[in-house]
Amino acid sequence: MTATLADETRRALRCLAQSVTVITCQHGGERAAMAATAINALSLDPPSLLACVHRNASMHAALRAAPRYAINVLQRRHEPLSKLCGGGARGEARFADNVWKDVDGLPVLADAQAAFLCTLDRTIDYGSHTIFIGLVQAALAAEAIDPLLYVDGQYAGIVAGGGEGALYA
Repeated sequence: MTATLADETRRALRCLAQSVTVITCQHGGERAAMAATAINALSLDPPSLLACVHRNASMHAALRAAPRYAINVLQRRHEPLSKLCGGGARGEARFADNVWKDVDGLPVLADAQAAFLCTLDRTIDYGSHTIFIGLVQAALAAEAIDPLLYVDGQYAGIVAGGGEGALYA
C-alpha cells in the first residue's frame, strides 16, 4: 500500500520547525486561547501576520467574531502552557498557572517571548482551515531569545551560539 499525498505531506511537514504560540482573544465577555504553530509574518508594509486555524478548533468561532486578538510567542519554559492550550484544558482553565495581563482588552502572556496585538483585517477559508490576517497594532519582545519550537511531533528549542547540534529536544 502506498502513502497518499496527504500522508507524504504530513510526514514532510514534521521536518518544518515552527515557533509555538498561543492565540488569545476576548469575545462575549470571555477569554479564549489556543496553541498554534501555523503562524507567520505576512508583510511589514503594512505590518501583518497570518494565523491558520482549523475550522473545528474550539476557539475558531470566538476568533472569527472577535475584532482583535493577540499572538503570544512562547518561551521554552512555556511548554506546559502549550499543552494546556493545545487541548489539555478548556475555556478559562487555559489561563491557569501563568501570569496574564490585560493589554487594551486583550489577554497577553506577561513573560511571552514576543506578543503581537492584531486587528482582524480579513479571513480566507481554505480547505479545512481559516486564514486570519491580522494587522499588527503593537509588537512586544523579550530581551532574551529562547523560543519554544515544535518539530517532528515534539517540543524543542535552540542552543545559543548555533552550530552543529544547535537544535535540542
